[in-house]
Amino acid sequence: MAADHITQALWSATTPFRTYPQLSGDIEVDVAIVGAGITGISTAYNLARAGQRVAVLEALKVGSGTTGSSTGNLYAPVDERLYNVESKHNEETLKAVASSRSTAVDFIEQRVQEYNIDCEFKRVPWYLFSEPGNDLMAQVERERRAAEKAGLPVTDQAPAGFPFKVESITNIANQAQFNPLKYVQGLAAAIEGENCRIFEGTKVTNVEDGEPCVVHTEQGKVTAKHVVMATHSPKGIYAVHTAMEPYREYAMAVRLKGEVPAGGVYWHVQQMQHYSVRPYSNEQGNYLLVLGEAHKVGHQEHNEENFLKLEQYLTERFDVDHIVYKWAAQNYKPADVLPYIGTSPMQDHTYIATGFAADGLTWGTVAGMIITDAILEKENPWATFFDPKRFTPIASAPKFAKENISVATHLVKDWLFYGEAEQLKDIKPGEGKTIEIDDEKLAAYRDDEGKLHVVSSVCTHMGCIVHFNNAEKSWDCPCHGSRFSVEGEVLEGPAYYNLAKPDATKND
Repeated sequence: MAADHITQALWSATTPFRTYPQLSGDIEVDVAIVGAGITGISTAYNLARAGQRVAVLEALKVGSGTTGSSTGNLYAPVDERLYNVESKHNEETLKAVASSRSTAVDFIEQRVQEYNIDCEFKRVPWYLFSEPGNDLMAQVERERRAAEKAGLPVTDQAPAGFPFKVESITNIANQAQFNPLKYVQGLAAAIEGENCRIFEGTKVTNVEDGEPCVVHTEQGKVTAKHVVMATHSPKGIYAVHTAMEPYREYAMAVRLKGEVPAGGVYWHVQQMQHYSVRPYSNEQGNYLLVLGEAHKVGHQEHNEENFLKLEQYLTERFDVDHIVYKWAAQNYKPADVLPYIGTSPMQDHTYIATGFAADGLTWGTVAGMIITDAILEKENPWATFFDPKRFTPIASAPKFAKENISVATHLVKDWLFYGEAEQLKDIKPGEGKTIEIDDEKLAAYRDDEGKLHVVSSVCTHMGCIVHFNNAEKSWDCPCHGSRFSVEGEVLEGPAYYNLAKPDATKND
């Protein structure tokens, strides 16, 4: 079943972007925020309201990154499960997670009302359920007990007309859904002014922590007392990169032949996968969205199979008319199931917000509150739980070891056993292959018209070899999640710099 729009998110396809100027020259502010997704804009809102002079520096467009590729679900539970929060930490941490995230959903609702942001915000239930025959009842019931302990409004009942077959269910009331891109665009427009300047098309190339901090961009320098890295994964080299696993997850928006299900966040647990389903309606019509089929970034080349599996999942359960949009999004899973929010280790004035797993819309809003309080030197009830400098060896050890063994394995294997093609002429239209020419490691892609695009295959972050992503036509780093276009431009991840261009004679 063909899609109308391949790798274009529903939100960016249906939401007009407002334009902000590019930075021109050097400026001085109190706080420089790198990134204009929900984390950056939420932080900017709080700081500007407190009288701080803020500059938001965005390489692309406001909300065009992971925020604009999410499902638009807002909820207190977490992708890594509340029961894992309690088992790896304690009940106090469990309650801090639930209360901080519930407060964040309230915060978003208040901003929507305060500025009359038209983003289809709606309170809905959140469901975690298993279907008969999956033998996952214990997992669902364990999550329900953790939610009860966290103080959330939970039941074990499916409402009338529930669109899935149910063996066991956890039903948490008063969660929410919205259009995340409309929200971030609306909040940015509301706060832009004397205390908050927003710059688009302004790529940051380096950050110097100090007194003052200096943020270098291709258009000028920004001097600030504090810097906030609101880039999903902090740019540059940070210890936190060794404590996170970068994942790619796939999404699809379809039209149904009949009515879409009632509003709700539907989390369907299976043995090897987790699917998130939700309805969405706008002036263009009704959609059903599904997100799932996650895998580690750069570890799987034939990503089109992930879209096919999503399509199969939906067609087995709904009367699908056709697929409208298909896209993918990135997330970073933390070693101990908690995000990293606060001052970066070894730095005094640079703040990071990362490790959100698939829960970034809510965690990004929490981060905006915690970081603002830290800069204003106010106490925050949740800051210590998510401090990037926390020491949790028992909770972190399994994932920490697994991730760093994986990075080391790819670094060694890809350098020693290199090259998927012997000659450039072997690469067919639509294919991307790594190849070695004159001792230079290259990544080559031939487009459908036969034109060859050749760049260095060495990731500019920490030197791993990139792998081709055939669904999104990108070069993805399997070590820390940096992604590059076929022309070598940074798409996302911790890398500052584009992939190097080889000698022109190597383009065929």
